Amino acid sequence: MTDESEKVGSVSQSRYEQIVAELRDVVEQQTRGQFTIGDRALEIEPMRQRGGPVGETEWTVEESLARLADDIGLSVATVKTTRWVASRWPKEHRQPKIASYTVHRSLANIEDDAERFAAVLVLPEGKPRWTTDDANRRVGQQVETPVTPQEKATAIHSLAQDEEVAAAVTTDFLKRPQVAAKVSAEDKVRVVEEFTRDETVATTAATTLLRRPDVAFAWFATTPRSSRCGCGPAIAYLSTARADGSKAPSGQSHGRGLGPDRGPDHEVVLGL
Repeated sequence: MTDESEKVGSVSQSRYEQIVAELRDVVEQQTRGQFTIGDRALEIEPMRQRGGPVGETEWTVEESLARLADDIGLSVATVKTTRWVASRWPKEHRQPKIASYTVHRSLANIEDDAERFAAVLVLPEGKPRWTTDDANRRVGQQVETPVTPQEKATAIHSLAQDEEVAAAVTTDFLKRPQVAAKVSAEDKVRVVEEFTRDETVATTAATTLLRRPDVAFAWFATTPRSSRCGCGPAIAYLSTARADGSKAPSGQSHGRGLGPDRGPDHEVVLGL
């Protein structure tokens, strides 16, 4: 296969590699630029311990950084972030050739200095430089392109914080038998309990379940008569249904015999 046929998007493989080389230089320059902004912000307002002395100045940290942000055309949040990242990466430990500023920012979350400085030197397996996902994975943050089941679950949970998204996802999952089959019986019970908090749903679900002879006979065999209030339709159904699912002959009903050695409290009274 020729180089021209191995395209990446609209460009040939060789042209793509030229673009990558060019942009890596750009990213390296941007990384150094971001660190320069952070260094200068640190020079104006060094990092201080909480509750530490502020120093002899009329300016607060917020005011100084806000003025700097305005004067260079950046947001205060950006200036604060670059200042913090620069404080986490002394110049001698920065690695702009193998890690972008974004990667340095993610790895800056490693608390221990020695661990952080060593971590950036250990490249992800089989890769010549860090990716943002690799860095986020290293510090336990959400990745942009999930790979493992846990990462995919985290991505779904993040999206499902929106109630409309959560409802749509749940509806889709419940329509997929292969997904439901992997859910434990205990979790399925919890789902049913949650949905049946709505009285209409509970009534519909109970009626549907009790029309299944195997379920209904098991329920009546273990539920005291005093707890069967409002189950008239199901009891009427049972009066003509056998445990094996077949219908009893016309006029024949099952008032007793739902299980061995059942006392009066487990008697089925038709019409309840």
